[in-house]
Amino acid sequence: MVACWHQQLGLLVAAAAALLMTRLLLVSAMSDVPGAITFDDGFTPLFGEANMERSPDGRTVSLTLNRYSGAGFISSHYYHHGFFSADIRLPKDHTAGVVVAFYLSNGDVFEKNHDELDVEFLGNRRRHEWRLQTNVYGNGSTDRGREERYLMPFDPTLEAHRFSILWSSRVVIFYVDGVAVREVPRSGAMGGDYPSKPMALYATIWDGSTWATDNGRYKVNYKRGPFTADFSDLVLRGCPAAAARRDDPAALQLQQLGSDEDDRCAGSEFELMTAEYAIMTPRKRMEMRRWRQRQMLYTVCYDTNRYPAPFPECDVNMEERQKFWEWGESKVVRPRVRARSGSRRRAATATTQQVSLQQAD
Repeated sequence: MVACWHQQLGLLVAAAAALLMTRLLLVSAMSDVPGAITFDDGFTPLFGEANMERSPDGRTVSLTLNRYSGAGFISSHYYHHGFFSADIRLPKDHTAGVVVAFYLSNGDVFEKNHDELDVEFLGNRRRHEWRLQTNVYGNGSTDRGREERYLMPFDPTLEAHRFSILWSSRVVIFYVDGVAVREVPRSGAMGGDYPSKPMALYATIWDGSTWATDNGRYKVNYKRGPFTADFSDLVLRGCPAAAARRDDPAALQLQQLGSDEDDRCAGSEFELMTAEYAIMTPRKRMEMRRWRQRQMLYTVCYDTNRYPAPFPECDVNMEERQKFWEWGESKVVRPRVRARSGSRRRAATATTQQVSLQQAD
């Protein structure tokens, strides 16, 4: 009896130790993520300031689209690489044609050869889901856009979720709630298509009626507005371009990465790439693959109509390739279906059933 009790106590102690270790690991991982800053510490209004509202503590910014204007803000500095992140909550109900964007760009400085990294949210009809789109442009490669679109495994209108972009000289990684969902490694074959000039961080909401929902079939209905998106706990971590604020674009044009800037930013990039969230372990890549298998609606890597040969950074899996049409869209998706008023059993079944993409729309 005593031996049995000691055995049970030993199991309880082991379980408690395992739980403590798990919590310590989580705390360690979370502490490695850079802290949020207030709006005034790193940002400035871009347009539609009348449609922008800040919380008293400066940690949340609400952007509204109405029939008169959208709104947006921009980081006060441009950056040579970095980690950029925010908790974002999207507008509810009928949002067809609405675009909410969180992205890096230098298009206001390098008009003909700009770089860009996009996280875009594409609105939809009532009871249809928002779509998440990522894109990569380098040196004005807009005719070779590297789009991917996904469904999200949650309702982004109920509460905020964290979306992040890691950009270094070697790789771009997009994250959703801390899970890497897309990795774009730099290769020599990409040439100038990899973003390499200093970029600023933008957050905007605007009218994308011409393309955002079913290629422009559904427009913004302002009778269903206004439409408001919230951006909270904004993170800017990187190497600011020296003496290159938004009010000094001429200096930025002259400030390409050279030996001086390379040396100045080397320590910052080393710190960035050795952070826990930046290290892509086999387990993280497995989680990324699983997320993409379930959520990806379109990938340029399988769009043989536009690009007969895949881009050099594409990780083409021939078995997965068979699950996509030749125009890059998934043949099957797993949409998150909300229960309307009927049985929970029907709702639970709907969340796991595979359906065609055309049916999902």
